[in-house]
Amino acid sequence: MEFNELYQELILDHNKSPRNCGVIENPDRFARGNNPLCGDKIVVQVNLDGDQIADVRFDGSGCAISTASASLMTEAIKGRTIAEAEQLFSAFHSLVTGGEPPAIPLDLGKLEVFSGVSDYPARVKCASLAWHTLNAILKNDQEVVTTE
Repeated sequence: MEFNELYQELILDHNKSPRNCGVIENPDRFARGNNPLCGDKIVVQVNLDGDQIADVRFDGSGCAISTASASLMTEAIKGRTIAEAEQLFSAFHSLVTGGEPPAIPLDLGKLEVFSGVSDYPARVKCASLAWHTLNAILKNDQEVVTTE
């Protein structure tokens, strides 16, 4: 019960007051994502300092889970290297899909609130849209990311 309350509180807080929401003027990289099932649309932008993510922002519209996931993602990856962000993507993806955990476990911190999403396949796409969009940025892929 306590975990469910934390989950709801954190999701609602990040949905109501998303962190790092907005645009970066002249970003080094950006990608667009779309979840046609739910209607979520997102743009994720980053500025790099060498291989470190110096700034990250997202903009768009989406459901509470999608917005909260994007907000928490930006907090989690800011200041990390591209390699660290890739590892975090893999760990988060395993968490929300119920997949095999990474060989080297990572402390996901607040992102753990999304652990129950794997029980709701339609919500997995909401929670992972921003992350798949970030993954396109990390791979420098310009294609629009879709959850379909």
